[in-house]
Amino acid sequence: MPIANYTPEEVASKGDTIYRQQLQGIVEPEHSGSFLVTDIKTDAYEIDVDDLKATKRLLASYPDAVIYGLRIGFLTAYRIGGRFTVNQK
Repeated sequence: MPIANYTPEEVASKGDTIYRQQLQGIVEPEHSGSFLVTDIKTDAYEIDVDDLKATKRLLASYPDAVIYGLRIGFLTAYRIGGRFTVNQK
């Protein structure tokens, strides 16, 4: 993954923009709770309930992908204790 050409902030910003402008309306609410990973260079994406499976499928097609991931419909992808909070639009 050639992430060295991107700062973490650039990956997050571009990934969030791709999701909000191109994908959110397509994948919510049908896939709420699943993981979405997208290649910020090509806008290609994969969805799965297992984030690792989605990532592996994306990398199989785009080995040089710069990946941004999120949990559809949630503010965070993971939690340590507590509860998930659904993203309020």
